[in-house]
Amino acid sequence: MKMFRQLYIRWLVRRGKAIDIWSHSDYPAQVLSNLCSNPFTFDGVLCGSMEGFLQSLKQQDRNKQRQICAMKGRNAKRASSTHWQADQIVWWKDIAIDRQSEDFQQLLLHAYQAMFDQSERFRAALMATRGMRLYHSRGKSNPFKTILTEQEFCQKAHLRRSGIRFTVNGR
Repeated sequence: MKMFRQLYIRWLVRRGKAIDIWSHSDYPAQVLSNLCSNPFTFDGVLCGSMEGFLQSLKQQDRNKQRQICAMKGRNAKRASSTHWQADQIVWWKDIAIDRQSEDFQQLLLHAYQAMFDQSERFRAALMATRGMRLYHSRGKSNPFKTILTEQEFCQKAHLRRSGIRFTVNGR
């Protein structure tokens, strides 16, 4: 089944009907990758890439979190940890967040909003995908094992591309 899905996605990409987002693809897919250096500031913290932000959520120590957040691409990916999987708790600025909660989803939405608002390159690449389906076939699907599933990743990108804005608690 997975092999059939991969073939189907490749077929859609070749026909210009889809984008399979990953860091070694052609434009615009590689710019949309979390590994791409699309720096932004979120909640007063410099993020070198979305990957830096995502990997930082796995750290409870605020200083370590800031260090990882500022990282780009593969350096951020190498800072990954799996200890959060046992209790499904991630951290943002000393606040524990259940990975499976709506609060976590809102945190992701706000981070993607910040990157969308602050990175012209990311915004242009995302807008270049209008009318196409978004995939991240290399992404994982189990939310208990990954900080961001393929579905979450593509949904956040799709919502940004649609121009939907998010506010939580007046932010």
